Amino acid sequence: MQAGIDQIGFYTPNKYLDIVDLAYARNQDPNKFLIGIGQSKMSVADQTQDAVSMGINATLSYLDKIDRAKVGLLIIGTESGVDQSKSASLFIKSALKLAPDVRTFEIKEACFGMTAGIMVARDYVRLHPHHSAIVIGSDIARYSVNTGGEVTQGAGSVSMLIKAEPSILALSNGHSAYSADINDFWRPNDSAVALVNGKYSKEVYLDFFKRTFTDYQNKTDLETSDFSALLYHLPFVKMGFKANQLAIEGQTEATAKRLETNFTASAQYSREVGNIYTASLYLGLLSLLENGALTPGALIGLFSYGSGAMGEFYAGEVVADYEKVLDRRADEKMITRRQKLTVTEYEEIFNEALKLPQDNLELKSDEETGYWYFAGTKDHVRQYKQK
Repeated sequence: MQAGIDQIGFYTPNKYLDIVDLAYARNQDPNKFLIGIGQSKMSVADQTQDAVSMGINATLSYLDKIDRAKVGLLIIGTESGVDQSKSASLFIKSALKLAPDVRTFEIKEACFGMTAGIMVARDYVRLHPHHSAIVIGSDIARYSVNTGGEVTQGAGSVSMLIKAEPSILALSNGHSAYSADINDFWRPNDSAVALVNGKYSKEVYLDFFKRTFTDYQNKTDLETSDFSALLYHLPFVKMGFKANQLAIEGQTEATAKRLETNFTASAQYSREVGNIYTASLYLGLLSLLENGALTPGALIGLFSYGSGAMGEFYAGEVVADYEKVLDRRADEKMITRRQKLTVTEYEEIFNEALKLPQDNLELKSDEETGYWYFAGTKDHVRQYKQK
């Protein structure tokens, strides 16, 4: 019995900032951002979008296609939690009208959270093959205005249904993990924005990739040439590009070209959306599936990294006719529907979103009809509504 990814949903807020505009506003050469970082645009979340609302919206894109009665587990991986105690998944479960007996909780380990959820869900489905699990990665990447990390912001959510005999990606047995207590990136309780030691974080990321990829190959006797594509956590596109260059070093021209071509396909959506923390790796998977050329049985390697730090490499095989399950047109529309912000508008939205809304003041959303949003707090209880 195989377990794996059966459905994928995606959501990103309806506003974006052009990276060229940001470069000029910060007196930087645009190529420093376009080429040096590898980003073109970044999605911007206003005060009405958070990890919960984005997770609801991502899941709704496929919810009517599945048997809700078989969902036995709901997990959200996020580092943009909305409460220090209550799981964001409970708000989502309520909005999705899932059964009371669904087990649900939240996982936090920086950008590794969604991967941890997928591993739990995979094992759950293997023990309960008649049940399925929903795993969500949902985050808003925020760094202070006019800092080095500002260009690597973004917002969005990816939701997946994990079940037996999946329609998209069958997860392989085994994995390689590596962890260490380090301080390359963190967000203290008294800070609404992340703190990062950028150069150090890049070094750790690449070190963890080399360790886990090499260990995985040793455990499985797989060669780099056996993979049709290698996917990476993408805090920004150039970071994954550097890891991919390490992977193809010393490979044949055919292997190198295949992995480079598929990396470009996997980075297409991230280049437009920006960093979405826990879901970044899986936005890359969606982008590869919808923009790459994959054959049934193609082996996909996935490298997940969460600062602090946790790294893991695992793999899966593409299922025949996976294209029929995806909705490329809807996902492309999700990105192209966004309205462009000026740098001034972006800064105003950014600063407003850092504030806690006044209690009992209802927030209004400018999203399209049908999308969920955070409507403020009522007697200090978070309220979520559908437009």
